[in-house]
Amino acid sequence: MSYRLFPRREGREGRDRGQVAIEYLGFIPILILVAMAGVQVGLIAYTAQQAGTAARAGARAASLDESAQDACATAISDWLSVTCVPAEGGDEVTVTAVVEIPSIVPGWNFDDAQKTATMPLDH
Repeated sequence: MSYRLFPRREGREGRDRGQVAIEYLGFIPILILVAMAGVQVGLIAYTAQQAGTAARAGARAASLDESAQDACATAISDWLSVTCVPAEGGDEVTVTAVVEIPSIVPGWNFDDAQKTATMPLDH
């Protein structure tokens, strides 16, 4: 008499082996897409926050007769690109910072993050 460590299953149960593994493999792309979308939402929020920081730094520099673009660029992360446009009006200066939102999800493109800050002229 021989004993088997794993007895052979007869009938329907033997055909269902591996079904769960196949279901997981089919679900993995959906999980990856959801994770990438979550990271993308965080990246959008971070970029918007960085645009606000750049606008405030640029307005502060422009109010002191310094380069708004240089102040904007040094105020944010190096891997983001920013364009700052100062506009004087009366006794204040307004700077608009435009930061390109990077996309990590293929096929998803976003408008630029745009923030504005106003400071009184200090000269």
